[in-house]
Amino acid sequence: MSAAKGFAVAFVGPAQAELLPVEPNDAPPGPEEIVGRTLVTLVSAGTELFYYARHGGGEPGFVGYAAVFEVTAVGERVETVKPGDIVFAMGGHRSSQRCHVADAVVVPPGLPPEQAVFARLMNVTMSTLTTTTARPPAKVLVTGLGPVGHLGARVFDLCGYDVVAVDPVEGRRKIARGYGLRDVREAVPLDDPEVAGKVALVLECSGHEQAALDGINAVAKRGEVVLVGVPWEKKTDLTAHAITHAIFHKYAVVRSGWEWEVPRHRTDFVQGSLVEQMAGAVRWIAEGRFRVEGLCGLESPRDCQAVYGKLLAGKYERLAAVFDWRKLA
Repeated sequence: MSAAKGFAVAFVGPAQAELLPVEPNDAPPGPEEIVGRTLVTLVSAGTELFYYARHGGGEPGFVGYAAVFEVTAVGERVETVKPGDIVFAMGGHRSSQRCHVADAVVVPPGLPPEQAVFARLMNVTMSTLTTTTARPPAKVLVTGLGPVGHLGARVFDLCGYDVVAVDPVEGRRKIARGYGLRDVREAVPLDDPEVAGKVALVLECSGHEQAALDGINAVAKRGEVVLVGVPWEKKTDLTAHAITHAIFHKYAVVRSGWEWEVPRHRTDFVQGSLVEQMAGAVRWIAEGRFRVEGLCGLESPRDCQAVYGKLLAGKYERLAAVFDWRKLA
């Protein structure tokens, strides 16, 4: 398999992933575009696994939204990026990338691409950080310590919140403690008077309706419960009444954790932007304030079927998987 051609990871049937040849994305860049050679892309263990398991065949489904690449050419109006720079952008699992220069974040020299790419998943809960009314040192409850929940709990911890992190899987709890989270539990501690009724913000990152209900029951009156994890499928026999009853009596503010509530770029009268958040995440990692080394496994895109299969079965050894496109050389 020659790295001189274009390749992309695609879903071709239910629980079937392949590395397919595609037309290389090597046309000259537009005036404000940059193009380049992909170094790494990060797998989303939520969205991508859902579509991996359910893709019906027919046309290939191309996926991915987090990439670090080496710039090979820039448009005539581009002044902030030059060929040879390493940048982060919201790109897919393919061997080449193209984006508007305003959507790219320059990666500081010396920062490994497989670390910088975590800025994408950090950004998911950074949107909640931008929009929440809770302020440090308020108590924050995070349910679900997959990649998004793990990173979110640590983002809020870094910003001075009092974080309680919950996951029923011991392996995930062990990883969370290993990266500095102090209060990590198996279940939402509704019988703990130091937590129940004193939580200002719940980040529900599991997509599980019982976790959402437990979060509502734990939150202080008029506290926020943000549904970050996508409820892809029904997990329990809970009724809507159980949840609405808890919301009503807690005066709770329950809302979506939709990260795109924050605009891609800064606009007047709106606080923050996605690109600023991701640039901040890259900076935190580069400065050593936010440690991500060891969180991922570096995999060849050729092995995409095995990687997705292990992730779907819950047998992947690391918290996240990163495709290393340098392995195709």
